[in-house]
Amino acid sequence: MTYEAVIGIETHVELSTASKMFCACPVDTASDPNTNVCPVCLGLPGALPVLNEKAVEWAMRIGHGLNCDIAPHSVMSRKNYFYPDMPKNYQISQFDLPLCVNGHLDIETDAGVRRIGVTRVHMEEDTGKSSHVGGDSGRLQDAMYSLIDFNRAGTPLMEIVSEPDIRTPTEARVFVSELREIVLALGVSDAKLEDGSMRFDGNISMRPEGTADFGTKVEIKNMNSMRSLQQALEYEIKRQSEVLAGGGEVTQETRHWNEGAGKTESMRSKEEAFDYRYFPEPDLVPMAVDAAWNQRVQSELPELPSQARSRYEDLGLDADTASLMARGETGALFAAAVDAGADPKAAANWLTGEVMAWTRKNGVEISDTPLTGASLARLSSMQAEGMLSASAAKEVLGGVLAGEGSPDEVATSRDLLQVSDVRALQDIVDKVLSENQEAAAKLAEGDEKVLGFLVGQVMKASGGKADPKLARELLAR
Repeated sequence: MTYEAVIGIETHVELSTASKMFCACPVDTASDPNTNVCPVCLGLPGALPVLNEKAVEWAMRIGHGLNCDIAPHSVMSRKNYFYPDMPKNYQISQFDLPLCVNGHLDIETDAGVRRIGVTRVHMEEDTGKSSHVGGDSGRLQDAMYSLIDFNRAGTPLMEIVSEPDIRTPTEARVFVSELREIVLALGVSDAKLEDGSMRFDGNISMRPEGTADFGTKVEIKNMNSMRSLQQALEYEIKRQSEVLAGGGEVTQETRHWNEGAGKTESMRSKEEAFDYRYFPEPDLVPMAVDAAWNQRVQSELPELPSQARSRYEDLGLDADTASLMARGETGALFAAAVDAGADPKAAANWLTGEVMAWTRKNGVEISDTPLTGASLARLSSMQAEGMLSASAAKEVLGGVLAGEGSPDEVATSRDLLQVSDVRALQDIVDKVLSENQEAAAKLAEGDEKVLGFLVGQVMKASGGKADPKLARELLAR
């Protein structure tokens, strides 16, 4: 029997607000441990939460970016469970009345565009961070002791829950990749997977192909890379299919992805699952989002990646390049270059070619270089106007990326500007023709084979600074 996977993804996104969800402590996990804390985020008796308005607004931005309805009435709830890095022994979250509901995200697949439903986007607070010390795995089971840093406790956290509309691990990876690009475009989070600013839980079950009923669901917890998500789902598809093919039953449970072993491992069964005992948070009033606030947030949304891709394709970029130029820091630099007057194709070629090669070679991110959209536009125009040869333009770009100044400053300091003045170049052409009279005679008789040789002589005589196109025109004339 052939089985089909049914997959849903829960994505946690830490917001980059200045302060935490319910107190004024700064959101800064890079500080010394347990320095950005107060009675509220430490859960001390008598401390009362105050809701962060900016976090609510940014949650609305995410909701609109995912085509959700924004609920006019929303409630914070207590989610009760014990874990050492959660100081209150409950988490302020949302349950039956979340802020954003009924959304969707369209993704590009080999089979065409697929619409993945978004059940909800709800707000909650993050926990602290446990470090398990003394073992080989970095996990609790073989640690000698654990350290807890509460700097992260109370950080605004959004949970984005998809419908079980995903059918393959590849689709899951495309979904979370597109979701990450939207979050970055909205400017609400740095979405750094390696730092845990964005992390995923996967829910997966298997059913006989062609049937409608869902199988028994398994949850895979806390993956912080798209690669891990895809590999964990691939492993679970194989594992569950083998269980079903052998006549067994899949156990409803929560599993952990063991990156080193390349497999999922059981954490707890359904019988061991938490009873969260949700109830409305008594220390916070319900939220009322009025129409004016909702409309303002929607009107201030930036261009989303899908919109940028469509616009760039209209500018003449192929689909793959348009997709690259709509992403992250590269996309921001491309957009700034086009806004500054750069030819879209030329700017894209620079970014996907020389700029990417330089950053990889030097082990830096584009954001760590002084290159701006205006500099890239100027470099393109200098080459298009004949001020720089192709090789000189690459050298100028390297100087700009290395922090030597603007394209004009680098070109001048390195003496790379081409001779494109007709009068100055005419003198060099006349000299070359007088010194190569045999070739000049052949050219005058219509033998264009010698033209390349004569252009080379002009370039040599000018120290490589002549505009070769103009030199060719003057020689032919």
